[in-house]
Amino acid sequence: MKKILLIEDDTDLYALLKYNLEKEGYLMVGSQTGRGAVELVRRERPDLIILDIMLPDSDGLDICKGIRSRPELAHIPIIFLTARASETDRILGLELGASDYIVKPFFVRELIARVKIQFRQAQPPARPVQSGPLVLDRATCRVTLDGKPVSLTATEFRLLEFLMSRPGVVFSREQLLDAVWGHDRAVTDRTVDVYILRLRQKLEGDNESLCFIRSVRGFGYSFNEDPVQSAQQPAAS
Repeated sequence: MKKILLIEDDTDLYALLKYNLEKEGYLMVGSQTGRGAVELVRRERPDLIILDIMLPDSDGLDICKGIRSRPELAHIPIIFLTARASETDRILGLELGASDYIVKPFFVRELIARVKIQFRQAQPPARPVQSGPLVLDRATCRVTLDGKPVSLTATEFRLLEFLMSRPGVVFSREQLLDAVWGHDRAVTDRTVDVYILRLRQKLEGDNESLCFIRSVRGFGYSFNEDPVQSAQQPAAS
């Protein structure tokens, strides 16, 4: 039985969601306050979190950051519930690591459908992926380079994981947006370029002997199967 942790301060909405999700066969736990939310997540270890952003005593965005900063909790999907419907708010929520973003008011059946999508997408812990000195551990959401930790945001991690798991395959910006940001998104093709640049800066820096991500003119990006050897060859611009 999948466990869902619900944090929602509206008493009626909390009861409504708890009732309907339990009817679907989920085990429901939660709180109507944001105080101690990260500790609650650590204690309950839910399979999914439904989190209200606008809590009277806490900021749901800060709670999300707290969860994503802990390796043992970072893999748990988070669905935001909020009345904030602007493009900026949506982007911020997704950038902080939300798996989905639902704007109030919403249909309960829609939320249940989105919960089911998250569980269908969930995969069992996989072995670390390695390419030369770079190691990506999906289980702990950690990346190391030459044994030293590399600090990545949740979105940077997902983008690197997607590319690194499919070395040599060239993906268009649109394909990367669908795979990493999802179909229900409020970002543009330019966002991919920005994140690729950030990853290159963090992984390669000024080290000319490394070239992890290759640009393919007119097509998109690809993860190099041999980043050291590729760095010694002329790179496509």
